Amino acid sequence: MSETREFIALNIAVLTISDSREASNDKSGDLLVRHLTEDGHQLSQKSIVADDKYQIREVISRWIADESIQVVLTTGGTGVTGRDGTPEAVTPLFDKTIEGFGEMFRNLSYDTIGTSTLQSRALAGVANGTYLFCMPGSPGACKDAWTKLINAQLDHRTRPCNLVELMPRLRE
Repeated sequence: MSETREFIALNIAVLTISDSREASNDKSGDLLVRHLTEDGHQLSQKSIVADDKYQIREVISRWIADESIQVVLTTGGTGVTGRDGTPEAVTPLFDKTIEGFGEMFRNLSYDTIGTSTLQSRALAGVANGTYLFCMPGSPGACKDAWTKLINAQLDHRTRPCNLVELMPRLRE
């Protein structure tokens, strides 16, 4: 962390992808909202959609077209069952993938869940100048992704580099 740099609050949207979650039991979405706001960022929007690639893509497409939203966080739909469609919904929207996020997430998860981490298809990328992070649906996975990976990269004070300082160049 650099003490000479100021924190820059980002506008972040949160999407829960689930066939069984609703506002009253959305633990992972609520956890992400709590963490991002406690860390100084602004919640732009929050929504829940069924695990359907077209519904997922519709919401995310709307959000990445909104220039006020700088980051989208999704939770759910990253497994390997027939209904897990987040990667298939999101990948066509990416201009660039951030391969290191999924790799590092699975590496961190190994300490908690062992070889079961190979079932995770967590991913990240840039779409229309917006960062997009797709995490599994469990609160523990969301907490680890936020606290161990995402929050530092969304903090302008992180050195030697961070994703925030690259934002002005994402649409070059």
